[in-house]
Amino acid sequence: MDALSEVLKIVKLRGALFFNAEFSAPWCVASSQSSKVAPLLCPGADHVIIYHHLTEGRAYAQLPDGSHRDLGPGDVVIFPHGDAHVLGGGPGKGSGPSKPVDSLKIFAKNLSNGLKVARYGGGGELTKFVCGFMACDPRLSEVVLAGLPAMFVVNIAHDAAGQWLANSIQFSVREAGGPGTGSDVVLAKLSEVLFVETLRRFVQNLPDQQKGWLAGARDPVIGEALALMHKDPAHPWSIANLAHQVGVSRTRFAERFRHFLGEPPMAYLARWRLKLAAEKLVSSDANVAQIAAEVGYASEAAFNRVFKREFGCPPAQYRRSRAAAAIA
Repeated sequence: MDALSEVLKIVKLRGALFFNAEFSAPWCVASSQSSKVAPLLCPGADHVIIYHHLTEGRAYAQLPDGSHRDLGPGDVVIFPHGDAHVLGGGPGKGSGPSKPVDSLKIFAKNLSNGLKVARYGGGGELTKFVCGFMACDPRLSEVVLAGLPAMFVVNIAHDAAGQWLANSIQFSVREAGGPGTGSDVVLAKLSEVLFVETLRRFVQNLPDQQKGWLAGARDPVIGEALALMHKDPAHPWSIANLAHQVGVSRTRFAERFRHFLGEPPMAYLARWRLKLAAEKLVSSDANVAQIAAEVGYASEAAFNRVFKREFGCPPAQYRRSRAAAAIA
């Protein structure tokens, strides 16, 4: 999974655990799409991934289209594209005791209280959740997120490593807001570890016939090639030297890459370089020529042409328009 590691280094995930809840059956809460929640959780974030870690009890998660998953202890349910969803427990799946209540309305005050326990429900069977988010740049994270469903569930309690992570999270949540210093930093790191570990386990369990970036990252040949390209995107890669690096023929490499990614290796690399360039234009003060060189273009003129073809405007104009949008 080196390819996934290399991408996650660039994507610059920023996470936090933000909610600690005890629900008693029957209960049902509705969460808005992440674009509405993001200003409360991480102001200025372009995209927020929401997830919920069930530590005790039983529950269900449901999307607006009716897609439904039952949840048990140790399950982590993730909504990578920020879809609106419902969580509930007890009778009346999909509707709860009457109808879902808006989680923002009933729990907004808890977001300012650190991780103090929020309680809600009808007094029956108890279910406990710890909720977190990951903020990321949608341009760079697209390569990973595009291969994910609207909702997926992974259990982290089935082995020693997962149990250690779950125990660490529960301990840190209990300690949050106490006299110790640095708890926010610890919780942020645990949030990131939980998300990455859940993503890794999801990829490991993909069916053999699965296609897409995540399946390619798992493949020994294509995964190694992806890791090489993402680790050093400015290198003058070619199909020939990538095939040599991963130990297969040019033909086999090109065919296998297209099988998983749906496009030739050089086309994929070109798009990734432009995504990196777009991010650098927004996040740094480097001039266009410097950025062009950093992503593998020897000629600023050539870089300007391909960038305009991809984004509809030259790099300098793209930078100005994004800066103006941020101010507005």
